[in-house]
Amino acid sequence: MGKVMWKPGTFLYPIPAVMVSCGDMEKSNIITVAWTGIINTNPPMVYVSVRPTRYSYELIKASGEFVINLTNERLAYATDWCGVKTGAKVDKFKEMKLSKEKAEFVSCPMIQQSPISIECRVKEEKYLGSHTMFIAEVLAIHVKEEYIGETGAFDISKCNLIAYANGGYYTLDKKIGKFGYSVAKKKKNNSKDRILKVKEEENKRKKKERNIKKKKANKKKKEK
Repeated sequence: MGKVMWKPGTFLYPIPAVMVSCGDMEKSNIITVAWTGIINTNPPMVYVSVRPTRYSYELIKASGEFVINLTNERLAYATDWCGVKTGAKVDKFKEMKLSKEKAEFVSCPMIQQSPISIECRVKEEKYLGSHTMFIAEVLAIHVKEEYIGETGAFDISKCNLIAYANGGYYTLDKKIGKFGYSVAKKKKNNSKDRILKVKEEENKRKKKERNIKKKKANKKKKEK
């Protein structure tokens, strides 16, 4: 079956669905953003693209700061609600019972319930048409301790992050591989191989004994 050609559009899915907090501890807002991502490694840089008509646009532009708060299944309802309501009319923190948490380097609050909060400072603005891209440097990352594994690394399987695709929210159910697994050499498990070999030899021995007994039994029947 072939492919159907559609007109140009934003069909790059799945993508993150994040809640971006902006403003300060007193006057703050949350905007749900799907147009976000990583654009550089060193220094670590990310972006969010916001329509100039959005209430949060002026808050981010005025302060030059924002926090990207990753979302999980427990925050899915609040994520959607904060995306369809305007902060000009409602207090999103209050209405969604979300707690403000003081950040380390920026004046805007982090969302306490978020599994990961990323402090960002704007370095450049690019007006692209429907949206303005705020390019920002990552100043700090805050991870909830409950989502850190035994090795000290972030365990994505514990927090059930959500993604956005074609108007829907989806959970990330399982890990199917890790970076480089397609070219990685398989590790030899000598201990396991030895155990399997011993079992294989044992099964062969038992089968041989059963065959010998069977032959002897058949021989006795013929003699009778």
